[in-house]
Amino acid sequence: MQAPPSAPPEQPRNPLHGLTLETLLSELQTHYGWAGLAERIPLRCFSSQPSLGSSLKFLRRTPWAREKVESLYLFMLRERRRTPGGPP
Repeated sequence: MQAPPSAPPEQPRNPLHGLTLETLLSELQTHYGWAGLAERIPLRCFSSQPSLGSSLKFLRRTPWAREKVESLYLFMLRERRRTPGGPP
């Protein structure tokens, strides 16, 4: 008899825990805009006819690009915390 799969460990200090790629990308797009994203991460899905759907499709198939998006999201969170009067 097999033991049931264990639940993933809690990650209370991981700001990405529980967030979907769609949420990350939506927040980044709102904060930087497509042009700002393309400037920070030079990907065609951000610069040539950008859309949330096509960008998600590309990022889900491309681990290195997803890592760059996650890193930019973490940078954006740090930037927000440093800005006085900004959102927490």
